[in-house]
Amino acid sequence: MSSNPSKAPVLEVLSRDASHSFQVPAKRIHDGDDVTFFLASRAYADIMTFIFQLNTAMIPRKIKSEDKNSTETAKEWKLHDPDVPHPPVVRSLAKLINTLQSIMDEAPPDPGPRRFGNVSFRTWYDIVRERVPGLLDQYLPEEVLSFKSSSDVSAKTELEAYLIGSFGSSQRLDYGSGHELSFLAFLGCLWKLGAFPASQDGEQERGIVLGVIEPYLELIRRLILTYTLEPAGSHGVWGLDDHSFVPYIFGSAQLSPAINTPADVAAEGSLPSAPHPGDVAKAPAVARERNRNMYFSAIGFIYDVKKGPFWEHSNILYDVSGVKAGWAKINKGMIKMYNAEVLSKFPVVQHFPFGSLFSFSADPNAKAIQASVHTASQPKSSTPSNTAPTARPQPALRDPMADPSTGMPIRGVPGGTVGTAAPWAAAGAGAGTRAPGGGMPAATAAPWANARGADAGVPSGPNQPTKAPWASRTPAPPPPGSGTAAPWAKGNAGNAPSAQEGTKAPWANKR
Repeated sequence: MSSNPSKAPVLEVLSRDASHSFQVPAKRIHDGDDVTFFLASRAYADIMTFIFQLNTAMIPRKIKSEDKNSTETAKEWKLHDPDVPHPPVVRSLAKLINTLQSIMDEAPPDPGPRRFGNVSFRTWYDIVRERVPGLLDQYLPEEVLSFKSSSDVSAKTELEAYLIGSFGSSQRLDYGSGHELSFLAFLGCLWKLGAFPASQDGEQERGIVLGVIEPYLELIRRLILTYTLEPAGSHGVWGLDDHSFVPYIFGSAQLSPAINTPADVAAEGSLPSAPHPGDVAKAPAVARERNRNMYFSAIGFIYDVKKGPFWEHSNILYDVSGVKAGWAKINKGMIKMYNAEVLSKFPVVQHFPFGSLFSFSADPNAKAIQASVHTASQPKSSTPSNTAPTARPQPALRDPMADPSTGMPIRGVPGGTVGTAAPWAAAGAGAGTRAPGGGMPAATAAPWANARGADAGVPSGPNQPTKAPWASRTPAPPPPGSGTAAPWAKGNAGNAPSAQEGTKAPWANKR
């Protein structure tokens, strides 16, 4: 990984001159302690590095003019952008995704009555699982699949596990952010195996995002519509999105202020030509932008499948649309939220398999940050884990916004603890913090997002649930009693909802 401040952290590429001991990816997370270990593992560092790498590449670049008197312009990266190079492997992966989509014609949805997902999805899934080995042979470079192995497991075996795991569950007939994470790992494995050419200023990463990840998301949306796949452990109205997360990360990066190098990444502001964040609640604006931007493309899919007021069915996204500091602020907040709501949640990462390329082993570069009350409250295994050493040391958690190779904050990226504490676990919480009628306490403002949080006595850490604590939604609030304002609104602690209002259900698990 690069430690040069002018460059974003980059995922390591394995040397072809040396053999590698591949492993069959397997489940390693069985309880909350395993989640804690994962957050200080090599796999976690690699996942965060890859996300930062792709995210930084999607931020617009400043274009210098030879005329000193001319105004500096910016190059932004749009969906279907002809200026983004697609190397042969990206084009091949796009064909692979297109082939998977065509298999849906062989498994038409069952016309019978059903309450949940369509059982024909299992037929599609079984066909895909059977054909994936041949499809990898057809669409991936031979030198990647035949990477020298010092074990009896091939590189292809690891790739198959992550690709097959990225389309949803054929048993539960659902899809969620854990499956999306598996596809990111599949692409990360390909990067490590040298499938992509050397990148100059993020050009290969942009090809991956626009040429592979966006087509993958389009495939997933068609699978959801065709087979009515359920959200995997959805937060309901209190979740960011029923199924996906990464388009909100990369889509907000597309609209952030232009930079010269990754060292120039801004913490606030927007591209001058960017739509206003509040436009997500305006159907005409979403229809205009969804073909150009990943964030609005994901919002557009919500409009396709949900009816009614946007603030009502997508309350968190509506609250995020009130961020006054611009798309850069939203982008940084989305990465923090991904860490807290996806990578730090047992219901999500319990299904993630670990092999050699994403290793469930301690990362010596993990830097200590404050421990998490939330992780300690996660499920405990009644029997010792049969995949993780029972006497393993408990490593210190890392700051997810820091360069994994140095432990130092990445320039332009806010450091420090990034998750928010479960608001109902706050020290000294009184009766007024509980939900009406007892039961789970109501949500409160994120302690690190407003003036009173620093004194609230609420623990923080990367494992705490977060509901976009960097947002501040003020325009067109929902009617009284029908929902809450963003409980994590920065600088608006006085507008935080009371305990008698609706809650953000921070205790809900999302896969």
